[in-house]
Amino acid sequence: MDIHLKKLYEKLLASYMTDPKEDHLYSAQQLSKWFMEKRVSPEEVINVHIGSIKRMIPDLPKEVKASLEMLLEVMVGYGVAYQEREQLMSRQRELENEIEVAAGLQQTLLPQSPPTLQSVDIGVVSVASKQMSGDYYNFVDHGMQQLGVAIADIVGKGIPAALCMSMIKYTMDRLDAKSLSPGEILRDLNTIVERNVLPSMFITMIYGVYDTLNHQFRYATAGHEPGLIYSAKEDRFTSLETKGLVLGVLRDIEYPEYVADLKPQDAIILFTDGVTEARVEGQFIERETIKSMIRDHMHLPAQQAVEAIHQKLYEMTNYIMRDDQTILMIKRVD
Repeated sequence: MDIHLKKLYEKLLASYMTDPKEDHLYSAQQLSKWFMEKRVSPEEVINVHIGSIKRMIPDLPKEVKASLEMLLEVMVGYGVAYQEREQLMSRQRELENEIEVAAGLQQTLLPQSPPTLQSVDIGVVSVASKQMSGDYYNFVDHGMQQLGVAIADIVGKGIPAALCMSMIKYTMDRLDAKSLSPGEILRDLNTIVERNVLPSMFITMIYGVYDTLNHQFRYATAGHEPGLIYSAKEDRFTSLETKGLVLGVLRDIEYPEYVADLKPQDAIILFTDGVTEARVEGQFIERETIKSMIRDHMHLPAQQAVEAIHQKLYEMTNYIMRDDQTILMIKRVD
């Protein structure tokens, strides 16, 4: 302990023993804060206290001396535990800072906003249940008025999911110069994921290419939550086909492709399983309830619609998110 603190403690102790006052106790509380700031261990404080007592009262009864020595031994073990706790707290603060940086970097992997296309309205909302998300979405310009759309759910959370997300993102960045079909894109991604991630990790994903000239959506899926197609004329929903295996399980997997045609005011709605596995009164939300929520907001612009749908879902689940939620809408507006 710092010599100045020792003298200050001994002076305060002597004053209190001679003339006990409430102010002395308040000063002792302030002194304890300085001890903590200086990382003074409990046994050091006890040792200084015993030394001060022995100097002020040289003829201490042997029973009192013995009790003080025992107190010091007890506090030695306590002090070791205290130091270990301080080290753990320091490490936890370091980890929290690292996670905060990683979460910030993770946000840079996502598009800042949906692209603007003629006759097509796009909206997306992605909310993490914790500090870092396992959900991912992206848009890829394939040229010729064709837009690639991806939405994925990485099984796992935290920094491993963020690393996996970065791998997917930078792999997809190479796709904008290629005219690959959705099935070929998923096949290439599966090869990369299977080679580079742990066996315990895998990814569900849907990749589609929206052709704005003929308003066709060609897509393939890898074990992802079935999205929806909304027919404005019939006011009816149909589910997208989902027959592909999740990414990262086996090599040399083929992913079948499907095509959906959109009429004016029709929409495609994609989402992760954080939406369908949300719990309302302890039960998974019904898919029909999700359709009803989407229908109630189809009159809004796509971005406002997905934000309103997420907010409604958040309210229905009593403001509890057990998993990340991403909702993406593509609406034909001409």
